Amino acid sequence: MFFVIIAGGGKIGSHLANLLLAEGHEVKVIDHRTEVLARLRRELPAATVVEGDASAPDVLEAAGIHRTRVLAAVTAADETNLVITTLARFEFSVPRVIARVNDPRNAWMFNAEMGVDVALNQADILAKLIAEEMSLGDMMTLLKLRRGEYSLVEEKLPPESPMLAAPLRDLALPETSVIAAIIRHGRVLVPRGNMRFEVGDEVLAVVENRALNALRAVFGSMPG
Repeated sequence: MFFVIIAGGGKIGSHLANLLLAEGHEVKVIDHRTEVLARLRRELPAATVVEGDASAPDVLEAAGIHRTRVLAAVTAADETNLVITTLARFEFSVPRVIARVNDPRNAWMFNAEMGVDVALNQADILAKLIAEEMSLGDMMTLLKLRRGEYSLVEEKLPPESPMLAAPLRDLALPETSVIAAIIRHGRVLVPRGNMRFEVGDEVLAVVENRALNALRAVFGSMPG
């Protein structure tokens, strides 16, 4: 069980809080808007709701930030989210900091220098999901890991993919990559050495960025 602080009690914040509470986590949701607070107190346990400005250090302290494992800044203002993430990481040393990007033009600012481990750019995620459904044989980056040194990538295997030629244990994968999961006909499969891939398999892999091109060649991806 983790202790999570959610900065911003809008629809995203309240939905996230409900999901986390259902999984048994301890959650605090911070917001300063009267109408939002009234709704949160109807939807969530009273002890979960904290009134105040989440960009103020004393409010974060009152919410228990010194013991939180994860902070999610999901307000509707990018500048507010960045202030919160900077405080969380550099003032309070929160281990994991996640931020919502409202305006895609601001995405470049949501980086480690601003205390952000994971930036959730809704427009970018939607665009990638649409592109995923439109194409085969085009590797897509789903998530950056370890300050951008590694990526979680996904590929729908095209008919000409070299991965169809041999079982997983015999494939010449880059040393700094690992197959994490396979989705086949809507089912998640755990990678095994004797597994053989099929056309249309959605293969998820974690790879060091300098090995991306080598992994792309194994997948049979289009250039680019």
